[in-house]
Amino acid sequence: MTDFSARRVTMVDTQVRPNDVTKFPIIEAMLTIPREDFVPAALREAAYVGENLDLGEGRALLEPRTLAKMLDALALGPSHSVLDLGCGLGYSTAVVARMAGRVVGVEENAGWAAEARALLAGLAGANATVLAGPIAEGAPKDGPFDAILVQGAAEVLPEALEAQLKDGGLIVCLFMDGALGVCRLGHKVDGKIAWRNIFNATAPVLPGFARKAEFVF
Repeated sequence: MTDFSARRVTMVDTQVRPNDVTKFPIIEAMLTIPREDFVPAALREAAYVGENLDLGEGRALLEPRTLAKMLDALALGPSHSVLDLGCGLGYSTAVVARMAGRVVGVEENAGWAAEARALLAGLAGANATVLAGPIAEGAPKDGPFDAILVQGAAEVLPEALEAQLKDGGLIVCLFMDGALGVCRLGHKVDGKIAWRNIFNATAPVLPGFARKAEFVF
């Protein structure tokens, strides 16, 4: 029988801590949440590899290093409300729920969203939920949020999401330019988001986050 608890420790010791992520809440959450339960059954044995996991439909579960560094940049605490976009089967939502006061996941694959809700019901308590709907639309009725976490890449950030971040809030998103990707931290001040690069990573572009094609005459 596979010892997934030991694999979680190895994941943290080889993929998280060496990448300068040492905040206790992140370490504790990633040691506690059973990542193998939040992937399709065929991927359970690969749940702790140090790369993005292909979930199908052009979607991926972000590698542990990427998620950990995103969370490190957000510096979440018990007073924070968080919007977790493209949460898939709910792993990132479960991790965030151990650090923040409230987390709302959004997933447009209705089957994944339903499975995420079932998994979270047994783990995260009353402070986490997953909504089924377009990722690019977010959760306007539940916002605004102190932080937004994007579980996938963008070429452009949908305008609807900017209004769902509180003034003074933080958003972390991975932006792709062709094959190159960089994760950026955004800080909303006076209604505008100022971005800075924080580390390099890659992921598939989420539906609704691609740059619109321009016609050339």
